[in-house]
Amino acid sequence: MSDEKKPEIEFPCKYPIKVLGEAHTDLNQHVIDVMNRHAPTITESDLSAKNSSKGKWQSITVTIIATGKPQLDAIFADLKTSARVKMVL
Repeated sequence: MSDEKKPEIEFPCKYPIKVLGEAHTDLNQHVIDVMNRHAPTITESDLSAKNSSKGKWQSITVTIIATGKPQLDAIFADLKTSARVKMVL
């Protein structure tokens, strides 16, 4: 076993959050609403979306300026409140 600690994130920092879910406008709006609550300084250029080859799934990546672990925990918890969200990375 190793006594090495995981590298700690130094805040504030740029932090990408990827949301995977069913491709639907509800998913996009949910992600935008959550980000506006927890990271209101994001702009359209901080968001990118990509559909799966058959269009059933979508990944949305949002890069925020993270201020701390409590903010990230709150974002992850709020994103998971939508049934359309399957995974948050």
